[in-house]
Amino acid sequence: MSGIFNSSIGRKFAMALSAFFLMIFLVMHVSINFTSVFSEELFNELSHFMGTNPLIQGLMQPILIIGVIFHFVMGFILEAQNRASRGSVKYAKNAASANSSWMSRNMLLSGLVILAFLGIHFYDFWVHEMTVKYIDGDMSGLIDPNVADSGFRYYEELREKFVSPVRVGIYVVAFVLLALHLLHGFNSAFQSVGANNKYTKGLKGFSKVYSIGIPALFIFIAVYHHFTH
Repeated sequence: MSGIFNSSIGRKFAMALSAFFLMIFLVMHVSINFTSVFSEELFNELSHFMGTNPLIQGLMQPILIIGVIFHFVMGFILEAQNRASRGSVKYAKNAASANSSWMSRNMLLSGLVILAFLGIHFYDFWVHEMTVKYIDGDMSGLIDPNVADSGFRYYEELREKFVSPVRVGIYVVAFVLLALHLLHGFNSAFQSVGANNKYTKGLKGFSKVYSIGIPALFIFIAVYHHFTH
């Protein structure tokens, strides 16, 4: 296993696998969040299930956190490796834009902004959820466990986060950069696993739909709750 990570191809392959894993998570995450637009009850039920199911909390959540850390660490390693290899070859300063896209040249920048955003997102939701469940001891998911019709708390907590236009603006910028990151990263991941065949054209079309569509849905959710609060 260590031999795989010692090679450039091995690291790129591992990076691609972690990317696919995180892209699947994004689909699940945005699907659940989008229910908050049309059904408060369904969003609360799904959030309550995800927040209290032992398999998700005890197994999937740690795997997700490890996957995020692994993806970013591997990304920094590959970027450092690429910069080192480019440094050994003399390039004309004005040739960069001709040889590569803005997205490919700035994957590290977009990755760092996304990482900073994830810190905010974790603070807004994950840290809050861990505090409510394991420090306050409220595993019910209710606003007030003593009131039968008080309803679940998740929907109101979500909407409360999008009251501030500054926070909504941060979310919008982060998801725009995520779209740019995905537009390059999606195709790179398929190339890294050797998916260059007769389906390449179809994969590129799908990657554009995914890379723009998923962040656009996240942006819509944030803006929707901001203006309907």
